[in-house]
Amino acid sequence: MSRRDGAGPRLPVDLTVRAVDLRELMDEPDCDPDALARTFRRFALVNALVSGWRAVWRTHVAPALPADGRGRVLDLGCGGGDLARAIVRWAAADGFDVEVVGVDPDPRAIEAATRSTTRGVTFRQQSSGELVAAGERFDVVVSNHVLHHLGDEERHGFLADSETLAATRSLHSDIRRSTEAYRAYALGAAFVAAGTFVRVDGLRSIRRSFTLPELREALPTGWRAEQAAPHRVLAIRDA
Repeated sequence: MSRRDGAGPRLPVDLTVRAVDLRELMDEPDCDPDALARTFRRFALVNALVSGWRAVWRTHVAPALPADGRGRVLDLGCGGGDLARAIVRWAAADGFDVEVVGVDPDPRAIEAATRSTTRGVTFRQQSSGELVAAGERFDVVVSNHVLHHLGDEERHGFLADSETLAATRSLHSDIRRSTEAYRAYALGAAFVAAGTFVRVDGLRSIRRSFTLPELREALPTGWRAEQAAPHRVLAIRDA
């Protein structure tokens, strides 16, 4: 089967294996900065529609916070900051007093994240390794759409850092690769992708992502993988 996954020549799409060598446009250091800024903003809408994080907050994040309702959450690879802001909003609505720190090693992501401010949220240009070296600790460590970007060695380091940084729980959410997810995203993204990398990179993300059995195989001892709805997987470790 052949199908377009964005602009350019027709590419074969084999969803039976991870397309680990496929690179996303927004990861290119010389990509169009205006298109990148629009992409960060548009992904906030896309994530709100398809990521399922509202339910994940209630079932996996909130129960791992201290009993007094106060806590610190770390968002690794925060991108444009939409998840960090959403967690603060959901926490306040559910009676929690939560501080969220969003970090990303890419200065372009931090520039996009800091274009607006939200009480209770701070953003830093840092890596997980730098946080570990500084002795930082958080109640819960989360990420969204990071795991599929990482090679094997990078992923093991990222998860090890996450274990060290989390006092209670580490929770990393990503796409579950499937034909259904690919077809649905190819159709839906067309309505919101103008002037951005949203469609091209979203489809490439799906092709790079894990199935549930693949994620289970890729996780170190002490981690577990769960399916979340719809077309999502979670990597979870309780301290």
